[in-house]
Amino acid sequence: MLDHVFTDAIGALRDALERALLERQAFEERFQADVLLGDLTWETSYGLPGEGSPPRVRADLTLDWPTWAQSAYRSWYIGEDMDEGPRIEIEIVLRVQRLAHVPSPEVVLAALPKHSPTIGGEQLIRRGPTVETSYAEDLDQPSHAIEVSYEGSYELDENSLEDGSILDTHFGAMGGWISSTLVRLGDLKFEFLATDDD
Repeated sequence: MLDHVFTDAIGALRDALERALLERQAFEERFQADVLLGDLTWETSYGLPGEGSPPRVRADLTLDWPTWAQSAYRSWYIGEDMDEGPRIEIEIVLRVQRLAHVPSPEVVLAALPKHSPTIGGEQLIRRGPTVETSYAEDLDQPSHAIEVSYEGSYELDENSLEDGSILDTHFGAMGGWISSTLVRLGDLKFEFLATDDD
């Protein structure tokens, strides 16, 4: 792994998720670069252990390191003044899937807080739900899913830029929060379809 503040943030978040005993969906992890704009993106997914494939509940996480933030970081690194500290854009999508019937958005939202825990002084804000329906080729037994995203950003201040271990503290609460939220969603009284493994 590269020695860089963005990869330090990825490592801190990944450590927090694994301390919470969440199961990484290995084939869902990607590190991408936008060759036109220069933005860097890391995506990963975690579920509760023992859920099968695909899991009933899943968290899809995205960290974005936009070009302007990279420029701000370079300015700080070479000792120039920054107009604004670099920010990492964060999105967490909580998804309930393999549902036998169309889910009630009200029931799902009632199980979710409006904000995430504090991440370095800021919180992610809950957005509206999205409901999906997918069909097999023969249109038999549709499968439904609902997902709700939390969006926001994390500002890297002078302290966290100088000491990467602060990222572990700031991202530390996210693992337990995501784990407990997935458990709460998995406990909702929905009927689930069998996994691909059954």
